[in-house]
Amino acid sequence: MEKQQKVEKQSLNLEKLVRPNILALSPYHCARDDYESGLLLDANENAFGPAVENKDKLNRYPSPRQEKLRSLIADFRSVEMEQVFVGVGSDEAIDLLIRIFCNPGKDSILITPPTYGMYQVAADINDIKVISVPLTASFQLQTDQILQSLTDQTKIIFLCSPNNPTGNNLNRNDIKTILTQFNGIVVVDEAYIDFSEMESLASQIDTYPNLVVLQTLSKSFGLAGIRLGLAITSEEIINLMMKVKAPYNINQLTSETAIQALQNIGKMKNTVKQIIEERERVRKELEKIDTVHIIHPSDTNFILFEIERALEVYQELAESGVIVRYRGGQIHCDNCIRVTIGRPEENDRFLSQLKKTVS
Repeated sequence: MEKQQKVEKQSLNLEKLVRPNILALSPYHCARDDYESGLLLDANENAFGPAVENKDKLNRYPSPRQEKLRSLIADFRSVEMEQVFVGVGSDEAIDLLIRIFCNPGKDSILITPPTYGMYQVAADINDIKVISVPLTASFQLQTDQILQSLTDQTKIIFLCSPNNPTGNNLNRNDIKTILTQFNGIVVVDEAYIDFSEMESLASQIDTYPNLVVLQTLSKSFGLAGIRLGLAITSEEIINLMMKVKAPYNINQLTSETAIQALQNIGKMKNTVKQIIEERERVRKELEKIDTVHIIHPSDTNFILFEIERALEVYQELAESGVIVRYRGGQIHCDNCIRVTIGRPEENDRFLSQLKKTVS
């Protein structure tokens, strides 16, 4: 565990950061903002029910506030419900934050490649400039260079920890230095935090009002198919996100499934334990392969490793039906492949085929 810095609670003037048109925005007022039960004849819904069998209540619009779901997340992460936003994957939160804080054609964000590709994509879609300060060769932040690269138009810094595609945690004290010295929004994407021994930064949102923590149910909870992501941050920023989001962004089926999962945290933790055990077993097997030169540390459900002829190996594995991810095109990732940790039998098949491919 890294040594933690003790800091005093900071202040943040959100009105100087938020786009003026967002501050002045009157959000769409939907029927479920007023009433969610009773004889509901207010939203032009089909009272006769859905056109599929055994699907209760799908003819009704879902709750726009998702308070039960948000309360369960808040309890799990030890924050307040008012500090939780739920969206269609964490990608919705990424897009919303850029739209709230960045003026198109004027403002910028900062990213630290190699990192998750959606920060760049969301910025490009919204016509926002991207400042890029690569990680070091050991996949850590160049803190001084990041701070020197900021301009008055830089509104958001995106940091991914544990990082994708590298798998490692970013140095916690470096993140806190950036939080302290940057008078803008710092987004820390913790999609893989449950696979790490590092504590979530969600516990620090009261200390750092410019901190936004992104998480997801796609990884540790195994619910990628329901597309449920979340942001944990100050109530002020959450209110802005609730103001800008689509009225019914989380559907009823997603909500019900997520609630069930959050009421069974023990199952998630047991699955994570099995994945970590398999991750270490796969690592040990990779170490036995002569053409594998570097196996990067991982606090995630995947391993990034350097291997001779990486692109050809990736293609040959794919032809045999074993699909991994070639990451050699990214900075500091020459000849690297990223493999997700599967079930024991899936990992056995991957390892067997890899050994055949390189033999």
